[in-house]
Amino acid sequence: MTYTKDSRVDAYIDGLPGWQQDICREVRDLVHAADPEVAETIKRTRQPYFVLQGNICALLAAKDHVNVFLYDGAIVPDPEGIITAGHENKTARTVAFRQGEAINAPALTAMFRQIIANNRAGGWRKLKRDSS
Repeated sequence: MTYTKDSRVDAYIDGLPGWQQDICREVRDLVHAADPEVAETIKRTRQPYFVLQGNICALLAAKDHVNVFLYDGAIVPDPEGIITAGHENKTARTVAFRQGEAINAPALTAMFRQIIANNRAGGWRKLKRDSS
């Protein structure tokens, strides 16, 4: 798969331990595969974000895991139970991956696609407001 890479995102990933690089690269590929219009950038000084008419997700490596923050307003279904934190968060939930854990690519990709669809429909804030 080819997509436009932001060299700052490359630098962030390249500075991580090998196992975290692998996770970040796989997630990066999945979010770009979800929609060819996804762009990547750096926000909050050094954190990789993936955007398309709003935030889709962000990466943050911690000591023993990698967090993928999903900007979904907790309205995107999680039928496979991959969300690990932020269940009550109003803006983002988290999927954490630890060394040796497999990424549930179909479930994560489905969530990315739903977030992108929500962004294109005006964003999760608008969708939540309209459904109330």
